[in-house]
Amino acid sequence: MSLACEVSGSLRELAAYRPRRPQDTALHRVLSAHLETYLERRRGDPEAEPLPDHVEQTLRSYLRCGIPAFGVARARCSACGLDVLVPFSCKKRGVCPSCEARHRVETAAHLVDHVIPRVPVRHWVLSLPKRVRYFCKHRPVAASAVLRIFLRAVQTELRRCCPDAPGSARFGAVGFEHRAGAFLNDNYHWHVEVTDGVFADDGCGGAEFFEAHDLSPERVLRIEAAIRRRVIRWLVRHGMLEQHSADEMLSWEHRGGFSLDASTRIEAWDRHGLERLSRYCARPALSLQRLHLIDDRTLLYRFQRPDPQGRTEMLLTPLQLIDRLVALIPPPYRNRVRYFGVLGPAARLRKSVVATAGPSAALQAQLEHAAQQMGLDAPDNGEPEISEAAREAEGAPETPEPPPRRPSLAAYCWAMLLARIYEVLPLLCPRCGQPMKIIAFVTERESLRPLLECVGQDADPPPLSPARGPPQPWLELGPGAPCIGEEDPPSLRFGVTDQTLGLVDEQDTDQSAGLPDDHVA
Repeated sequence: MSLACEVSGSLRELAAYRPRRPQDTALHRVLSAHLETYLERRRGDPEAEPLPDHVEQTLRSYLRCGIPAFGVARARCSACGLDVLVPFSCKKRGVCPSCEARHRVETAAHLVDHVIPRVPVRHWVLSLPKRVRYFCKHRPVAASAVLRIFLRAVQTELRRCCPDAPGSARFGAVGFEHRAGAFLNDNYHWHVEVTDGVFADDGCGGAEFFEAHDLSPERVLRIEAAIRRRVIRWLVRHGMLEQHSADEMLSWEHRGGFSLDASTRIEAWDRHGLERLSRYCARPALSLQRLHLIDDRTLLYRFQRPDPQGRTEMLLTPLQLIDRLVALIPPPYRNRVRYFGVLGPAARLRKSVVATAGPSAALQAQLEHAAQQMGLDAPDNGEPEISEAAREAEGAPETPEPPPRRPSLAAYCWAMLLARIYEVLPLLCPRCGQPMKIIAFVTERESLRPLLECVGQDADPPPLSPARGPPQPWLELGPGAPCIGEEDPPSLRFGVTDQTLGLVDEQDTDQSAGLPDDHVA
């Protein structure tokens, strides 16, 4: 019997889990219609920088994400025979809203369950001037140096706020790299979750926590001033800034573009609030809910709050949106989440510090109930089981069984993440309420096409529009003609803006203004 005939006709019935349809979203429609045009025109623009290979691969992979024609996972209920097809994801960074949302939720769950102990945590945000952002974005060594300077200043001040702590006490921190602001602008900055206190060895193989007191706004301003001086001094020492430019930056008003905020504090008992904060720190740059397609040539992106110019929304052409997304895609093999202090992987006190990590009791009970309903096996503790007879034969002393450990990051499956966030049980049969099992991964076209046709889904992927040339009137403008959109004004080249249209803030596009060419990475 063929695979298509094995699939029950009940697939067409209402199911508890409905796979998403990315081809119906504004972002997918824009990329499928204009990606080839953007790539072709960028290659033909002598003033545009070459597009890195990983950027093009990320954009093309997004067009395959969630499309059943490229492969599905088949889940079946053994009790009633109901089948559900789940498309594959692209697992790329920077563009795909679905994969970025999973990374966000998975990272937050890992931090709460395994990393951050039950102590107060403070949210620190460091914003940088535009010239420093450029170096941090294009030179990883500069980004790492700025982050180390920032965290060293914070740890020093936390020790001062803990007079009873020894001089060797250390804090714990988790840093999140952000390459964009809330307005889809090029704004490199850091979000860091820092324990509001320091840890020290208690002399018995454990760790003792000293909570920080009197972390006033004046202390935060002192930390900010120290970061400003040390960062500029580091840039001068490594040849990225001239001394006269450094003196000018130190004389700027409004703290020279450096901004440090530490107003949010999560108490030790609020594990749910800590997870929400972690999701906020790991959020992607683009929000699909705020992107709207007005027509074939205009998109509207709404802001959560007014920007510095007072605007609450922004108009973009399709190629301008792609141009912004290209600038926000992180390079490969560059960690976006980093661990410091006692939370670092090689820290001596890490095992004692993270021992108290874990979700709230209510969430733990909810997850155990969801796993039981969907028939998922409880994770083991990673140790081999030894029978009582073997223990007696070896003369080993009887020891109490250790409690089962929470699942590691690799064990966070798709079904449990949906149950954790949306309280949806995707592997629970909607017909009989019995658990479902994934029985196959179908990728061959010979088997995939009849399977999708049997359930009434498109067996062919959405078509990609070929590259289109510039409009005919532009061809009479000579070699200096623009090459962005079909009806874009001549000023809208790659990285060039027209503020009268309310499209892009030109102050946030060129981070290398006034710098020699040899500084460009």
